[in-house]
Amino acid sequence: MRTKNFILITCLGALLFIPFLGSVHLFDWDEINFAESAREMLLTHKYSFLQINFQPFTEKPPLFMWVQALSMSIFGVNEFAARLPNAIVGIITLLVIFNVGTRLKDEKFGWIWVLCYIGSFLPHFYFKTGLIDPLFNLFIFLGIYQFVLLTQPQDNKPDQGIKKAVLAGIFIGLAILTKGPVALLVVMFCLFFYWASVSFRSVLPFRYFLFFLLSAFVVSTAWFGMDTLRHGPGFLIGFIQRQLALFSTPDAGHGGPFYYHFVVLFFGCFPASVFMFSALRNESSI
Repeated sequence: MRTKNFILITCLGALLFIPFLGSVHLFDWDEINFAESAREMLLTHKYSFLQINFQPFTEKPPLFMWVQALSMSIFGVNEFAARLPNAIVGIITLLVIFNVGTRLKDEKFGWIWVLCYIGSFLPHFYFKTGLIDPLFNLFIFLGIYQFVLLTQPQDNKPDQGIKKAVLAGIFIGLAILTKGPVALLVVMFCLFFYWASVSFRSVLPFRYFLFFLLSAFVVSTAWFGMDTLRHGPGFLIGFIQRQLALFSTPDAGHGGPFYYHFVVLFFGCFPASVFMFSALRNESSI
């Protein structure tokens, strides 16, 4: 039965996300830059060196551009190839959501979760773009989900706990390779919020956090370390400077008041975002 549901969800995602990907020119500043970086990878065969206009590009790590370059090597250098990776990520995200929802409750809940998510404007829109966020969000979700499993009584065995902590670190390490250290900040914020919600009592052995941090460090430095050894610290220095600038100044139209992202996500992810409040209320009443 679950296999049938997976096939239906895959077909539904493909039907909604893949058609007309190449019918609109790349329009967002980031969308254009990522696609150009992938195109120049194919031209120069320098897959470990990010560049725009054949000059060093230090704003983002390379994972998403690698995926775009692979797509372009198969389907050609065009809008469709630049956006196809996110359409595939969208299908995978729906399958993950269904699987998690089924595990948490049942298949009906899994389908409700999928339909709410697929019917929300921003997720649907992002899966049809060449932006970096869908892949980044998927890795973040998978990493946090491993921590959720760690809080379940049936997962308290030390060997299983270590395995899930390492998996969480791997997913967050991949998220760092996709967009940068903000991935770790998001996860730490979520963990702190959960810790505060249980009155700061101990919920996980500290060694799990050590395994998580170690695996995230190993995965994320696999490329950062290699690039530093091969090309010197230029990218790393430029990348750090860029991240600090993004935290301190508005950039690329992303400026706004402190509640800007909350408002955008709430209305952009409607109706899925509405269920957040009932979930938090139910959690607080336990």
